[in-house]
Amino acid sequence: MDRQYTPEEEANRRLVLAMYERVLQPLDSSHMEEFFTSDYIQHNPSVVTGPQGLKGILDRARVQSPHAEHRLKRVFVDGDYVIAHVHVIIHPGELGRAVVDIFRIEGGKIAEHWDVAQPVPENPANDNGMF
Repeated sequence: MDRQYTPEEEANRRLVLAMYERVLQPLDSSHMEEFFTSDYIQHNPSVVTGPQGLKGILDRARVQSPHAEHRLKRVFVDGDYVIAHVHVIIHPGELGRAVVDIFRIEGGKIAEHWDVAQPVPENPANDNGMF
């Protein structure tokens, strides 16, 4: 049975989907202010916290891997949290990584981000798939 989201949860879901479409998928940092708070908190320990950390990653990625893809597989919402299961492929032909992004929404913008990622193996121990 599909879960019915509250109007706020649906707005949060749409915000994150639009952010993937306008920022992450095209690697376009020019829309950061539309989607992220000015005091955005990044929990990935390899990324500088704040919007500038993500902006720097996007700007470098746009040059180094302009054909990168973020293939959204599923999105879940729980109040102020939006969770996305994503297949990230940095370079065409790679198997990529299975990523779970967790976003906390505040005041209609993304205020915090956590992620976990693992490579898609060439020879998995089972046939269940990662997506």
